[in-house]
Amino acid sequence: MTSRNEGEGNRSADRDYRKDTRDFIESGKVDKAAEKAKAAVEGEEADSLKKAEKIGRAGDPKKA
Repeated sequence: MTSRNEGEGNRSADRDYRKDTRDFIESGKVDKAAEKAKAAVEGEEADSLKKAEKIGRAGDPKKA
């Protein structure tokens, strides 16, 4: 199968993302995932997550 470059506004990627998001919500796993994320942000991982966020916001990991 040949991959077609759809450029800006990639419709198939958007469709897949929306489907996967809908499937996740309908699976009933949202609350558990939110609790896990909250525990990570407020727990021992807090410092490393803040550092990762700073790197991500910088845009280029070599600059952080």
